[in-house]
Amino acid sequence: MYRIDFTNTTEQKRLKYKKIRKAVENALRGEKINDAEISIVFMNNDDIKDINNRYLKHNWETDVISFPLEDNPLTGEIYIGLEVAREQAKEYKVSLTNELSRLAIHGILHIIGYDDPTDIERENMAKLEDKYLEGHN
Repeated sequence: MYRIDFTNTTEQKRLKYKKIRKAVENALRGEKINDAEISIVFMNNDDIKDINNRYLKHNWETDVISFPLEDNPLTGEIYIGLEVAREQAKEYKVSLTNELSRLAIHGILHIIGYDDPTDIERENMAKLEDKYLEGHN
């Protein structure tokens, strides 16, 4: 069973939660996770920068930060910088929903235990994101 909660602390109120949820569920199923409680929070630049600085000691805005909390059931929090996501969607020529879905999947993969400090690991995560995005945006 999946419990995926969304919180939007930004001014943009029309986000397509249903499509983002489907992409996240696709990733969880693909990774053989049957039980998960995930909280996804959309934030503005100031708020995501504050979290990035406070917890990771990076003093800049970012697209996604995730925190694994429990293994069984898989429990975690994903914070997505909506303004950064919007810029990236334009840069990559995809819809905002597509980019938000990709970032949510990326956060899920981190919560599961994937990491991306090297080019090979980044490439592996990008391939998984593509796989789990197919047909959901």
